[in-house]
Amino acid sequence: MAIPVFQQITLPLLQLLEDKQEHSLRQIIDSLISGFNVTQEELHELLPSGKQAIFDNRVGWARTYLKKAGLIESTRRGFFRITQRGLKVLQQNPAKIDVKFLEQFEEFRAFQSTRRERPAQPGQEEPETTPEEALANAYQDLKNNLAGELLQQLKASSPTQFENIVIDLLVAMGYGGSRKEAARAIGRSGDEGIDGIINEDRLGLDVIYVQAKKWEGIVGRPEIQKFAGALQGQHAKRGIFMTTSNFSKEAVDFASRVDNKIVLIDGDTLVQHMIDHNVGVTPSVNYEVKKIDLDYFTEE
Repeated sequence: MAIPVFQQITLPLLQLLEDKQEHSLRQIIDSLISGFNVTQEELHELLPSGKQAIFDNRVGWARTYLKKAGLIESTRRGFFRITQRGLKVLQQNPAKIDVKFLEQFEEFRAFQSTRRERPAQPGQEEPETTPEEALANAYQDLKNNLAGELLQQLKASSPTQFENIVIDLLVAMGYGGSRKEAARAIGRSGDEGIDGIINEDRLGLDVIYVQAKKWEGIVGRPEIQKFAGALQGQHAKRGIFMTTSNFSKEAVDFASRVDNKIVLIDGDTLVQHMIDHNVGVTPSVNYEVKKIDLDYFTEE
């Protein structure tokens, strides 16, 4: 069973409060987990931001919608209970409580207008994602499009430019010491399947051997075997193999079994690292999402 959308959660949530007692959000979440038979795998599914579980987020927004409609109320920090209006709604025995149902309440309509949402068109279903999910998904779409464009730029770059990009990225990730030191290290070797040697940290306590190649086809096991052999010849413990292409399953399996620690970075992973560390990209627009600081409103 898939994780229920937040509009499937509102009615069961309200029904859990029918006892007129105050409940914490955590108690409600645990009860809904059991009621919906949410699996452990589903409980660990996170929003694209990676900072909150999808199920918890949907329960939280179901609570928010019920509160905005006046069906539940906060009693103290982190606790809430059903209102008289909420009890009357349950007495109607509704089949479901979705956005359309909640729009009968003036307070909820006012809440909707402040969110500047466009009303659903006739015959059009209400959105199933929470506002945070919609924002996170839109961000992920933009990031995926950017990654595709960035990969095309890498493939069109010259070998020297690609080498410089690799240097910038490794330094941005904290490897190679200074930009000048990393530039001297990368590209100086080129023998036995090794393109460069960089410091693992700024103190130079250990080194990492690097192979960075623009590639058109799939990188197979023979190339990784050659790189692993070069590492053994240098008595090296760690290596990074970067490519603008992809690795075959046999190459990945081989890298996971060798004694040397070899990290394989394909084109998709490479551009994601570039985006995360602002290499070759620049911020366009920043949106800061805030929430209530409950500690601020807690009396001593």
